[in-house]
Amino acid sequence: MLHLLRQPVEDVDAMTNALHDLRHHVRYCKVCHNISDEEICPICSDKSRDTSTVCVVENVQDVMAIENTMQFHGLYHVLGGVISPMDGIGPNDIEIDSLVERVKNGGIKEIILALSSTMEGDTTNFYISRKLAPYSVKLSQIARGISVGDELQYTDEVTLGRSIVNRIPFSK
Repeated sequence: MLHLLRQPVEDVDAMTNALHDLRHHVRYCKVCHNISDEEICPICSDKSRDTSTVCVVENVQDVMAIENTMQFHGLYHVLGGVISPMDGIGPNDIEIDSLVERVKNGGIKEIILALSSTMEGDTTNFYISRKLAPYSVKLSQIARGISVGDELQYTDEVTLGRSIVNRIPFSK
C-alpha cells in the first residue's frame, strides 16, 4: 500500500482501470472455458485450428504453456481444476460434463488428456476416460516426459512440446 502511495497518480489510476477492465470484461469462453474478452475465445474462433482434436487441461496457464510450444493446433477444454477428494473437489466441481457434451455433439475424433502427472491428475484422467467410454473418440494422454509430480505450467517448452507431439494412448 505504501508503495502505491509513492507512485505517480497516473500509474496508480492506470493500474486501477486495468483491474476494473479485467474484472468486468474478461470472462470464460462458453465453449472451452479459457479466458477471453469475447463470448468465444480466439482459439475456439480460429478457423485454421483442428476442431477434431481437443486437449484437456487443468487451467488457463496450461493452455498458455502448450500454446508457447507451437506444437498443438487443435482446440482446448479447460477443466478449472482436477478431482481432489482431500480438497473437497469432486467431478461436479470442474468442467467434465461440458467436455462430455462436446464429445456427444460430434465432430471430435481425439481427446488428449494433458493433466499434470499427479495422483489428482491421474484420477481425473481415469474419471474422464470412464465418462467418454460410450463414445467413439480416441483417447490419448501426453507422453510422460514430464516428471511425475511436476506441474504442467512449469515444464520447459521443449519437453512439453515433445510430450504433445509424442502423446500415447490412454490405458485404463
